[in-house]
Amino acid sequence: MMPNPLLGVPTLADVELPGKRVLVREDLNVPIADGAVAGTARIDAALPTIERCAEAGAGVLVVSHLGRPVPGVRDPALSLAPVARELARKLGREVRLVRDWRRGVALRAGEVALLENVRFEPGELENDEALARDLAALCDLFVMDAFGTAHRAHASTCAVAWRAPAACAGPLLARELQALAQAQADPARPVVAIIGGAKVSTKLRLLEALAPKVDHLLIGGGMVNTLLAAHGQGVGASAVEPELFASAREVATATEAPLPVDVMTAAAISADLPARLRPLGEVADDELILDIGPETARRFATVVEAAGTVIWNGPLGVFELDQFGEGTRVVAEAVAASPAFSIAGGGETLAACEKYGVREGVSYLSTGGGAFLEFLEGRELPGVEALRRPRREA
Repeated sequence: MMPNPLLGVPTLADVELPGKRVLVREDLNVPIADGAVAGTARIDAALPTIERCAEAGAGVLVVSHLGRPVPGVRDPALSLAPVARELARKLGREVRLVRDWRRGVALRAGEVALLENVRFEPGELENDEALARDLAALCDLFVMDAFGTAHRAHASTCAVAWRAPAACAGPLLARELQALAQAQADPARPVVAIIGGAKVSTKLRLLEALAPKVDHLLIGGGMVNTLLAAHGQGVGASAVEPELFASAREVATATEAPLPVDVMTAAAISADLPARLRPLGEVADDELILDIGPETARRFATVVEAAGTVIWNGPLGVFELDQFGEGTRVVAEAVAASPAFSIAGGGETLAACEKYGVREGVSYLSTGGGAFLEFLEGRELPGVEALRRPRREA
């Protein structure tokens, strides 16, 4: 298979599927409550790939993890049995759960089966070659379609691609890579990055990678406390990271990174406490900054409205509580209304898009969390790089 010239990896579109045994790595790590799937977003995202392979006459084995089981321990609470049932309901066909798949799996053309939680197997987290060989023996083609796990060098995301007779990117992974490339490689300008998060330390590498590349960097969430304190502004009782003051100032001077002019505060993070509007410089010593203020949100929205490209990761306040979610809401609605190409990723970001009803207005919603961040930081993703490397002989 020849690599797709845009993505640099072969894709499922380049493969003849009839009669093949296809092993598809999906990210079906979904919430389970009372023995049933409680949220189907990741299953819904995987359906087109599975349906495409099965309807083309391939036998389809789906592999995924669920939770963080102890390797070698088959925890019934982390079985993929509920996922198999939900997959069957969504696909309108039987999906059997295969528990002892390392001995081989008999599969008919057009049949779909789900392997039991791959993290039950010792060696998955270590990218074990023996486990990868057993996975590869199940297929004629390995399809890596789990962008959400592509930043992990695990046996089912990485080593299996080297051992399988052939390997390619699935449509979901290909769309993720194409959207991220569009936002970074030759983006329409101006480029605006909206970055929220609890601590600068968790997003510093991202901020340092984006600052020289974007035209505007809009920072919110708990990170803004450190940014404000680094510029000599009072932040009351808000948590800050003094050891990162210098880094925060460097990031802010590498691009246009406006400071908030007003903030919303309270004495504690509580649904029972009202938000207090405080102009910058008037935060009381016993107050926490929990959201950007309305004037700051308006200014941020104005920047977004004029953007050519928007990259969004992280809410701008404690949006789970309505009184501290207005900053995130205003900016989210600006992203959705903007004609810019916009890409949003991360669990809390997607939850904010859902809460404020802006999903349809965002050009691309990334299914990845850690993978989304690491790609933006410029790191190689092992699950993608494995598709670019020569196949290893057994």
